[in-house]
Amino acid sequence: MSTLPPDRVMSTSSARVDGPTLHYPLGEQLPATGAAIEVAPGVFWLRMGLPFALNHINLWLLRDRLPDPAQPDVLREGWTAVDCGIDNPATRQAWQGVEAQVLQGLPILRVLATHMHPDHMGLAHWMCERWQAPLWMSTSEYQSALLACSGLSNFGGAPTVAFFKAHGWQQPEELAQVQARVGYYPSMVPQIPGAYVRLMAGMQVRIGERVWQCISGYGHSPEHMALLDDQQQLLISGDMLLPSISTNVSVYAMEPDGNPLQWFLDSLEKMAHLPGTTLVLPSHGRPFLGATTRIAQLKLHHAERLAELLQACRAQACCAHELLPVLFKRSLDVHQTTFALGEAVAHLNLLWLSGQMRRERGADGVIRFSTHP
Repeated sequence: MSTLPPDRVMSTSSARVDGPTLHYPLGEQLPATGAAIEVAPGVFWLRMGLPFALNHINLWLLRDRLPDPAQPDVLREGWTAVDCGIDNPATRQAWQGVEAQVLQGLPILRVLATHMHPDHMGLAHWMCERWQAPLWMSTSEYQSALLACSGLSNFGGAPTVAFFKAHGWQQPEELAQVQARVGYYPSMVPQIPGAYVRLMAGMQVRIGERVWQCISGYGHSPEHMALLDDQQQLLISGDMLLPSISTNVSVYAMEPDGNPLQWFLDSLEKMAHLPGTTLVLPSHGRPFLGATTRIAQLKLHHAERLAELLQACRAQACCAHELLPVLFKRSLDVHQTTFALGEAVAHLNLLWLSGQMRRERGADGVIRFSTHP
């Protein structure tokens, strides 16, 4: 979880990750809670708080018009909301402030979720019900949200504990905290709307005067959808392209042999053609120019981490938990370790699946990685 704020613990080289070549055309401006900044005609930036170390999420309001369900020949004026924030009293209050100060008396006509992580999806049920608005998102994200809301999530419980133990995390008192996290997702996403409209890669969605193309992204979440207005050079990047922190990319218990880091890097190529004048609207941080530069920074960042792991595993085979100090240069609490370990396995799996490392399970049940002799 862009997901859960502590999932961005991978920003281990911030000077290189947030380089001086990115340009922030809005400077230091930030929208106040309940207010908005218009970043392009009909595109408004909202910023809402999160009760985590990463303390905010950017949400987007797009002027829209859609046929009235009761009178299909009549177009209703209103808004599309892109992402929602988590479900807690503060976020509901912030949206009520937006209703009073920003919506201009017009309804929210649809809610579009880039992906299923709680800070993006949490309040969708409340907003859809409040406005009688449909939810739009990809099928993989919708179904993953249903599973997670029912308690079958990647964030806690016995399967997650077994996965972490296999990668060397053995401290019983810490794993007991992981076991108790089975209700973590539902605590922020208590309900999922009962129906949705499917977004698909390459699909074009007309929102008001703009046409947005859906760009699928993998590795961070099951089927993340960014939105590109190619004509007006706007990209709502969600969590796939962030200006100053690296997106969480983790292996989870449900897919232990997955290769999400490779999928993430491949997904970035879909945005690598964007001109430098494209305004990127990220879910965290400030709007920026320089998508190609940022993608190059992220590739270099992960290449450096991969090289460090190869070097660390030359002398002896290591498990992912032993390698956390190689990737993370500060102490981590239990919550941060859950995401850090998933990221470490993602990097190690890429090296293993590309043939650069050997992966073996020892007699003690722990999986260790070593560089080929």
